[in-house]
Amino acid sequence: MMPPNNQQAEPVVQPEKEKVEIRGVFSAQEIRKVGTGTTTRKSVHKSFWFVEQHGSEIHCQPLNMNYVPSGPKRKISMDELLAKFAPEPEFYMDSVFPKMQELNATISRGDAHREKGESFAAEFEYDNALKVDEENIRANFGIGLTYLERGDREKAQNIFERLVRLEGTFEEEHKHLFNSFGINLRKNKMLDQSVTYYKRAIEITAKDENLYINLARAQLELKDMDECITNLQKALELSPGNELALKFLVWLRTNNLVPEGRKQDVAAMLAPPARPEAQPAAETPSAAQPAADTQTES
Repeated sequence: MMPPNNQQAEPVVQPEKEKVEIRGVFSAQEIRKVGTGTTTRKSVHKSFWFVEQHGSEIHCQPLNMNYVPSGPKRKISMDELLAKFAPEPEFYMDSVFPKMQELNATISRGDAHREKGESFAAEFEYDNALKVDEENIRANFGIGLTYLERGDREKAQNIFERLVRLEGTFEEEHKHLFNSFGINLRKNKMLDQSVTYYKRAIEITAKDENLYINLARAQLELKDMDECITNLQKALELSPGNELALKFLVWLRTNNLVPEGRKQDVAAMLAPPARPEAQPAAETPSAAQPAADTQTES
């Protein structure tokens, strides 16, 4: 039916074209001065970068000597990409992409072995991956979890020290891995390391209440009750009414573990309507288990 004469027909809306995502290798050239005085000369240094677009953000990461992206990523603008970088599609397809696929396959084999409890086969695969990229987050987490799961605390300590300094450790894409690693540190009685690890994670992802709850678990085992309660309080500030945090506080109070100076704080946090309804006995934390470890989720 045609619209009345005094009305305009609605314009036909064309579907927006999908934004092309950038993914590939680019090179950048830098002119450097070499020598001093009359021997000064200029040289051109060419570097290669893996560039990947995620929505409106463009990240670039340097390639290492094995032709795989390694090290810290940095954000660049589209204008910077167009002005300072040149695409290297043949290099990407012929050298870099196959190396990246090979590295991911090696890590995936390590993950499969670890999930089956085949720790030495998993370690072999992760070691091979780290020879190609010693800063690979997945491979470091994988081998670290392997060491922790078999109780090799000395080797796990080395991986812990590496992970807390790597910039990509606590990125969103690695959330499940970094939380599992923190839980395993605590279960292996590496309590100080667990606390350091969670504090480092909180510096980067401060709006995750689960990190505060898991940090409180480690502080409970260290018998640092004041800090334990403080972190449960922070979890509740981020997630009011959080059931795990509230049950944890109920457990602390039931077992007379709340310091005198914090009883008023705990009472305020558990005051109605914040306090959870009574749970069946089977779901109430026992004296040995204040609250289950929580997996961080976005």
